[in-house]
Amino acid sequence: MLYYLLPGLVVMESNCMSDSIGNAAGVIWKFLDANGATSVSKLTKDTGLETKLAQRAIGWLAAEGKLMFEMKGRTETIALK
Repeated sequence: MLYYLLPGLVVMESNCMSDSIGNAAGVIWKFLDANGATSVSKLTKDTGLETKLAQRAIGWLAAEGKLMFEMKGRTETIALK
């Protein structure tokens, strides 16, 4: 099992993919809430999430209408609505 550690948050990754994506979405939500808009590359680096899992979790949050996307130069940033 893997654990993601962020200030005030410990998330356990289970073997069920939808649980893993949901947990990763929680990690991303907490990170964006604490840090504001950021690029996906910084998000994955700072949270320690695997890129594919982070992309799936971002898709989950986007489908729920919880994220904003903005282009800053050549970099796309994501933030909470």
